[in-house]
Amino acid sequence: MFGYVRPAPARLDTAGKELFRSAYCGLCHTLGRRYGWIARFLLNFDFTLLAILLSLNLPTGCAVRRCAVHPCRGCRVLNETEALCIAADYSVVLAWWQIQDHIADHGFFAGLKYRLAALLLRRAYRKARGLAPAFDEAARRHLGELDKLEKARCASLDEASEPFASLLAELAEPETDETRRRILRQLFYHLGRWIYLIDAADDLKKDSASGAYNPIKWRFDLRGDELPDEVKLALGETLDASIRRMANAYALLDAGEWTPVLDSIFYDSLYAIGRAVLDGTYHKPSRIRRGRKTEGTTI
Repeated sequence: MFGYVRPAPARLDTAGKELFRSAYCGLCHTLGRRYGWIARFLLNFDFTLLAILLSLNLPTGCAVRRCAVHPCRGCRVLNETEALCIAADYSVVLAWWQIQDHIADHGFFAGLKYRLAALLLRRAYRKARGLAPAFDEAARRHLGELDKLEKARCASLDEASEPFASLLAELAEPETDETRRRILRQLFYHLGRWIYLIDAADDLKKDSASGAYNPIKWRFDLRGDELPDEVKLALGETLDASIRRMANAYALLDAGEWTPVLDSIFYDSLYAIGRAVLDGTYHKPSRIRRGRKTEGTTI
């Protein structure tokens, strides 16, 4: 995933920030326990959101645990739940297929770092594939469709973002309640669409320099690596439309103790992150360390 989805700290009190950190650290510990230390490098904010949304109808609790980042005082960690396990499994599967995509897109020498990453992740992926075969097949299929569209230089934002949006909609499948599953599919679909487009906007300069495909460049026939004001306006409107649809779906859920965290995401931070990316002022966050902010982190 990409790490764009995280709460807005201004909307959270200390308890809310600690609760989100507990889910973040809980996913980190679950990745380590299930897949070894290398899998902890896959930790990101986006799959923390998945773990939270799948945990809404599950009892939660925290314990203090130590790790390499918190060796002395430890940190509050969400007790392992089925939701955290699913988020860990899906993190490994999606990372594997994204690495395969990078290998295919780069030559031998440029792709060496991705080949090394695949080698390090291979054992974890084989285990995750066995635990989540349906999501593994969905990731392979949807990312294959995305690759075809990118090679064809698709100039439609909706068409280009469809495969990734559909892939993220698959994240709702573990939900056993049919009504909640439909709600989560709508939420994750538009989250996937938003992530794909916001990442394209964020990578415009890099893609322009390398000649890599970027749907925004093709859609608006951009000659340089800057977004004209009229393009920013058009992108802002379509990004905000997806956020509104996410928020509408979220409003149908009972978030319980997670309400402040999720409110801050769907009613505040996604809008702010979108504006920052389009304005060129966004900085990707670092990992959460020792309960404090690191450079670029908003938690």
